Amino acid sequence: QAPSCGRVPGAWIGLGWRNSSSFRMAAAPITQIYERNQEATIYVGNLDPKIDEEVLWELMVQCGPVANIHLPRDKITNTHQGYGFVEFKNEEDSDYTIKIMNMIRLFGKPIRCNKSSQDKKTNEVGANLFVGNLEPEVDEKMLYDTFTAFGVLLFAKVMRDPDTGESRGFGFISYDTFEASDAALSAMNGQFLCNRPISLSYAYKKETKGERHGSAAERLIAANRPSEAPKPAAAPALPKGGSGPPLPMLRPPSLPPGMPSAPPSMAPPPGMPPPK
Repeated sequence: QAPSCGRVPGAWIGLGWRNSSSFRMAAAPITQIYERNQEATIYVGNLDPKIDEEVLWELMVQCGPVANIHLPRDKITNTHQGYGFVEFKNEEDSDYTIKIMNMIRLFGKPIRCNKSSQDKKTNEVGANLFVGNLEPEVDEKMLYDTFTAFGVLLFAKVMRDPDTGESRGFGFISYDTFEASDAALSAMNGQFLCNRPISLSYAYKKETKGERHGSAAERLIAANRPSEAPKPAAAPALPKGGSGPPLPMLRPPSLPPGMPSAPPSMAPPPGMPPPK
C-alpha cells in the first residue's frame, strides 16, 4: 500500500510504487483520453522536464487510486509540454489531491493542480492582485494557502530570480471574482506574513501604460458574464407503456381500515335545492 499523503513530510520523489506492470496499467493510451471521467480528472501544470509519467504516477497514487495518466508530448522531440492530466478512480480523490498537492514543489518548481474541466481563460476576469514585501521563505504554497480563504484562486505565483531561484520579494494572485479579490485586499493589506507586513494592490495590466486591473470596465464585463444554468433534475423514468404505475389509494389517517378512501358526495336530501 502506498504511504498516506498526510504522513509524507515533503520528500515526494522516491516514494510510492515501482511496480512496472501496475504503472503500465495507469498510463493512458490515446484511445482512453476522450473516454476519461472529467469530474475525476485533474490538470497538473508547471511540470519540470525531468518529470515523466512514472514520477507523476508515484506522486499522485499517494492520494488515491489512479486510473490513468496522460502527458501530451511533442511529436518530434517526444518531450512533454509542461502539463498533464491525471484521472482518479473517483471524484473524491481528485478533489482531495487538488487541496493537498497544489503548489507542492517538484524538482524546484511548484506544480499547479485544478480540475481539468475548468477553463482558466474563461474563469479569469482580471481580479489580479500584486503582493509585495514578501519574506524570502514565503513560497507559492504558503501564498496559496493564505489567500485561498477569500475565494477560488486561479493561480498564486512568487516571482523568482531566474539564475538563483530565490524570491524577489513579491508575487501575484488571481481570483475568479472581484468580490474575492476585494475581500482579500481589504483584509490582508498591511497584515503580517512571516513577520513582515505585506502590501496588496491591484496589479498593472500587461502591455498598458500604468493601467491597473479592477477597473469599472472589467467589473462590468465580469458582472455580465453568462453563467452556467443549473441542470434541471431528471424526471423519473416511465415504463415502456408511457404511463407511470397507478397511484395507491390513500386513506385519511382518521378513517379506520375498510372505510372508503374518499368521503361520499354531499348530495342534498330529496326536495332540497343543490347548494350554490
